[in-house]
Amino acid sequence: MKKLLLLLCILLYALPARAGSITDSDGRVIVFDHPFSRIISLYPAHTRNLLDMGLDREIIAVGRSDRQLPDRPRVSFRDDPERLLALKPDLVLIRPMISRGYPQLVRRLEASGVRVVSLQPSSMDQLFPYWEDLGRLTGHEKEARAMIGRFGRELAEVSRLVDHIPPADRKHVYFESIHKRMKTFAPSSMAIFVLTSAGGINVATDARQVRNTNIAAYGKEHILARADEIDVFLAQKGRMNPVTVEMIMREPGFQVIRAVKNHQVFLVDEKLVSRPTLGLIEGIRRVFDILYPEVGARDGGSGSRGRD
Repeated sequence: MKKLLLLLCILLYALPARAGSITDSDGRVIVFDHPFSRIISLYPAHTRNLLDMGLDREIIAVGRSDRQLPDRPRVSFRDDPERLLALKPDLVLIRPMISRGYPQLVRRLEASGVRVVSLQPSSMDQLFPYWEDLGRLTGHEKEARAMIGRFGRELAEVSRLVDHIPPADRKHVYFESIHKRMKTFAPSSMAIFVLTSAGGINVATDARQVRNTNIAAYGKEHILARADEIDVFLAQKGRMNPVTVEMIMREPGFQVIRAVKNHQVFLVDEKLVSRPTLGLIEGIRRVFDILYPEVGARDGGSGSRGRD
């Protein structure tokens, strides 16, 4: 957390680096001479961040699963590129999963003069630079820095609550990312940042990161080897992990896990722990209330709590 707050200070007070130029997540240098104003966002996190920066009419279309702007056309990276071109965008925001799987889309759009930028931070150290990049692309650098400042202030509020939890009383947690594959989160991931910022202790620090993603391989045998250590079993829930508490409780072999025996199995919305948005703060609050409900009650509650 100290490292993140140091980065916050640097980004808030340093001059913007190379206005009109960014390096995207695919390593491509993107040079531009004016802010983009007709944007197709093919990742809901991009949409959320642009909206939080005060952009609205500039977003002319969103991805098919994105419900944040119901009055805008919904398109897909699987569509014929001509469908996207018909909307006359000047920028299409994607993420590396799309550029790797659909390079022909990128080539076709750029051949028609549309800039395509692939962005997705893979660790907390990349979160603020990602917001800064979105700010530069849209001419909303000031708003991006305001988001960074808000994140820092709200994180500090939760940190003060966590400081009241003695280290010996902090909960040991296994944080599941994909139940069917028995995967957890990489130690450097946003989800683990959410967990540790909420005062939880990650029991899977030895998990192996899968490629350059937030996901890490672990396996049932490793989970069961730590069965007596796991005070709370936490799982993200959403499109990536359509799990229920009952599925986890009934998983063969899991009955020996302390959290399962004590009915300490909880779900948290994946949008609040895995997406690079201000929603991470709400995720931290919700995880804090799950781990330390008595503190949340005493302090008036920092979020909503529930097993579903």
